[in-house]
Amino acid sequence: MASTAPVHPVDEVPPVRQLTAFGLQHVLAMYAGAVAVPLIVGDALKLSPADLAYLITADLLVCGIATLIQCVGFWRFGVRLPIMQGCTFAAVSPMVLIGTTGGGLPAIYGSVIAAGLAIMLFAPVFGRLLRFFPPLVTGTVILIIGLSLLPVAGNWAAGGVGAKDFGEPKNLALAAFVLAVVIGVQRFAPPFLSRVAVLSGIAVGLAAAVPLGFTDFGGVGDADWVGISTPFHFGTPTFEASAIVSMLVVALVTMTETTGDLIAVGELTGRKVEPRSLADGLRADGLSTILGGVFNTFPYTAYAQNVGLVGMTRVRSRWVVAAAGGILVLLGLLPKLGAVVAAIPAPVLGGAGLVMFGTVAASGLRTLARVDFTGNHNLTVVAVSVGVGMLPVGVPTVYAKFPDWFQTVMNSGISAGALTAIVLNLLFNHRPAKAGSAARAESGGLPVGGGEEAVQ
Repeated sequence: MASTAPVHPVDEVPPVRQLTAFGLQHVLAMYAGAVAVPLIVGDALKLSPADLAYLITADLLVCGIATLIQCVGFWRFGVRLPIMQGCTFAAVSPMVLIGTTGGGLPAIYGSVIAAGLAIMLFAPVFGRLLRFFPPLVTGTVILIIGLSLLPVAGNWAAGGVGAKDFGEPKNLALAAFVLAVVIGVQRFAPPFLSRVAVLSGIAVGLAAAVPLGFTDFGGVGDADWVGISTPFHFGTPTFEASAIVSMLVVALVTMTETTGDLIAVGELTGRKVEPRSLADGLRADGLSTILGGVFNTFPYTAYAQNVGLVGMTRVRSRWVVAAAGGILVLLGLLPKLGAVVAAIPAPVLGGAGLVMFGTVAASGLRTLARVDFTGNHNLTVVAVSVGVGMLPVGVPTVYAKFPDWFQTVMNSGISAGALTAIVLNLLFNHRPAKAGSAARAESGGLPVGGGEEAVQ
């Protein structure tokens, strides 16, 4: 009797009960980040509460559709890995600038559609660049992704940026309690529960937060039961050259970030990303961004926080994340459900975020453990790339005096670190070595001598 070929863990379909639980866990991990972009842009453009609510529901709907395209895929669209899609923060500053200098939302959406078309066009080119991402570069990029996300978790744990009680001990205590629950469930609970440790921590944290007065469900009663996003709700898009140019820079940044995220998930799931599948994933990004411009939302990219969740739970099925996409579609069509999820206090998310984002960084270290650091300059590549990547994270205003296009690229620690790692890897590992350079690199790459030799 012929034996059935084993199914790769990425393609396994868990039972419905597990699909729902695992999928909801992914939604909770990315929800705060997903709604932050429309909130920031809408506030900057001084939109009415009704328009702001419309932006959020439209965003959740397209987030879900974009995630389904990426995970399930069709033809040459979608990497078919457990990748969660959401609005990119790299586009926030350019969109606010476009919207507040006279163009408004129509000019933003015109530039978003143009950027999506550009991403689809250049996806095959990026796919052929995969050979420039050896474990030295990918491990460094994954490490930077994790480290750059940790301040996000820290802000949540303290109460959320702009909160009146930011940094209050009670906020940090709630975050620490959630973190302890996540760790406890992962260590002592049965295998199934340990895989939903983040969901369990958020649920227990929310249960503790309600009687302590952390939650405000006032927005739930005000939200509509059903909401439908219609194309070009805010007017016909306008295509302005300056707006399109700035959004094309954003497109390059998001393609670099998405490449790092896709490679990271490929490492975590045991399904290596090949040039063709990378191009398919980037092409899905472009299509989702076009849909964003049509359905009144913004550019889309892979969400790194969910990469950490895949590594932490070891649930590698793409259908789990597809289920999360389905939940997001429901939240986009049922605003009242979205309002319930939005009522989860920031400290609860912060406690869960610390372990998730730390897992991403640890995964980068695991990839770097396969790299040879003896008799070469690889340590220099890692050291400088992490330093450049962490600079805008630690000092957010470091590039404030530079041109807008430069800030768009370098204010993202992920893109800054990734570009640095690629360039340094090419410099040190793709050029003929100087005579005697190996002897000077025995320490692992960092110069240890003084004088002119160290300068060289």
